[in-house]
Formats: sequence, structure tokens, C-alpha cells
Amino acid sequence: MTTLTTEADAPGPDRPGDGDAFLSVRDLYVHFATEDGTVKAVDGLSFDVARGRTLGIVGESGSGKSVTNLAVLGLHNPRSTEVAGEILLDGQQLIGAREKTLETLRGNKMAMIFQDPLTALSPYYTVGRQIAEPFRKHTGASKREARLRAIEMLDKVGIPHPQSRVDDYPHQFSGGMRQRAMIAMALVCDPDLLIADEPTTALDVTVQAQILDLLKDLQQEFGSAIVFITHDLGVIADIADDILVMYSGRAVERGAVREVLRAPQHPYTWGLLTSMPRLTGDVGEELSPIHGTPPSLLAPPPGCPFHPRCAFTDEVAGDRSCHRDRPAPPAGRGAACHLTAEQKHTFFTEQIKPRLS
Repeated sequence: MTTLTTEADAPGPDRPGDGDAFLSVRDLYVHFATEDGTVKAVDGLSFDVARGRTLGIVGESGSGKSVTNLAVLGLHNPRSTEVAGEILLDGQQLIGAREKTLETLRGNKMAMIFQDPLTALSPYYTVGRQIAEPFRKHTGASKREARLRAIEMLDKVGIPHPQSRVDDYPHQFSGGMRQRAMIAMALVCDPDLLIADEPTTALDVTVQAQILDLLKDLQQEFGSAIVFITHDLGVIADIADDILVMYSGRAVERGAVREVLRAPQHPYTWGLLTSMPRLTGDVGEELSPIHGTPPSLLAPPPGCPFHPRCAFTDEVAGDRSCHRDRPAPPAGRGAACHLTAEQKHTFFTEQIKPRLS
């Protein structure tokens, strides 16, 4: 990947990453060159994930969630992608690293569960062979040893009769079983970092719950750091320790899951919460969507990227302007918003919270 030169944030006591982070992302920029111009898919993003903890990244489609994590794995095309900032995996810089170095890390120290296992798995090879391949590559195991490891992993993720199913092809597995096979493949080398890109989106609720429980159990066993990408705040509440809300390639809110979901501070997070159906609501009750559409990443609006869709821009007083001034990214618990702390508390308590009850 080619790199952009940008000015990194100065370190400080509240700057994310000062601690025991296993994955530390600093001022990440990912830009794509297109015929229409430069797409600013990720625009100055910072976050951390510690061993044994799960970071949930949530946002609408196109907010930069998957692009961010493909950058962590070094999977962007260097001919059309510019990447800048820092991505430190256990202290090792990944941006600008040689492809051979990244190949050594991928599947071994870091792994990814892709959103659609039917396209991520090759239809030409058995499931067992695809699970065994990274194990052989990274450990030097024999074919027999790798096959036994594949059977062990299929059993670990709950595939019935793993001794026989190891020789089946992906099309012979159900959707939930294919997702379990993808998890087995990702975990076969006991990676320290696991990235899950909406792994439960296409699954029914029962299978979704089983997959989430499986990830939590495997994390306890292996102590992995997990980055869980989704658009579903309900899933985040169930699996994550911390949450990062993204909009237009930027972080707009971050913090511990309980804190953010109980007292969110950004109007975009309020919109995500109020647009979700509630089990206690009336059957005929209409959902409350976020009006408008996400901004073009070719020409993001000045100031706060959410201001064209925000109902609170007129509440900002003083010299600040949502239309002109870009809010500072959240450091630690916080939100990238010009509203004062008192305003955030008042608006959420009086206008948003009653709609969530």
C-alpha cells in the first residue's frame, strides 16, 4: 500500500491507545482513487483493542467499517489505495510492511471472519482442506496432522459428525454451518486478533445467538482481541465490551457499551437507537428513521459530516458551527459533537429516552 503523509495527533493522557492495546490504530486514512475523484473512505480514525476484549464497530453501510479492517489486514489494492497513519499489531507497524510480512501474520496472528461464507469459501475444495491449509502453512504440520486439526476445529465450533463433514464441500453445509466453518478456519492457528465482519447478518435469530455465544466462548478460551463489525446495536449490546460508532469514515462516538447505550452523546447514535424496533412497542408503531442519506465520500460536507441530517444544528451557540467547524474526534468516552455536555444530557433525557422506553 502507498502511504499518505499526515500529521498525527500529539500523544496525551486521554489519547486512545496509551495502555495495553494489542491492536492500536492511529489517525488512519484510507483513500481510493477513482475516475470521479478521491473517495475518502476512512478519514482520521483512531481506536484500540486489548487482548480478551471485544470492540464493536457500528454504523450504516458505507461508513468505513469494513474498509478499516481490510486496512488492518493489508488487503487493499496498493495500486488504487492510499493508506496513512499507524496500525500497530502488538507493537508491529503494519502500514508499509512488506507483503511477505503481512502474509506471515494473516491467518496466524490475525484473522478475519468474512460476511458471506458462501463467497469466502472456495466451492472447489472441501471444507476440511480449506481449514487445514492455513494451519499447514503457518505451522509446517503434515497433511494428517492438519486434517486432524480441521476435525478438531469443526468439533469445537459445533459441527456435528466432524469426522465425516470434514470431507464435505461448502454447498453441502447450511448457512449457519458455513459460518461456523469460517470461524473454525479463522481460529485454526489460535490468532491473537479476530476481525468479524457482520458474521451474523444473513442468519436467523436462533443461529445468530449460537454464533455469538460461540465467539464469546472461544474468546475466553484463546484470549483473543476481537473487532466485531455490525450495523445492529442489539448484537453489539450482547457481545462487545466497547463500542465505536462510525459515520462518513470518522468516529463520532466511543466508549464502554453500557455507557454509550445508556447515555449516548451524539445525535447520530440517538438516531440509530430510535430507528430500531422495540419488543415492548405497539405492533402498528412506525419506526423513526434517520432522515436523509449519508454524504458522498467523494465530497464530504464541511464541518460535522452529520450536520445535513442532524436536527440539533441550530442549538449550537457561540463561535462554533456544525456547518463549518469539524468537531474533535472522541478521545476515550465521548462524542464528536459541538453540543455542550449539558445540552447532550438534556436533549437525550427529554426527547430521545422517552422514545426508547
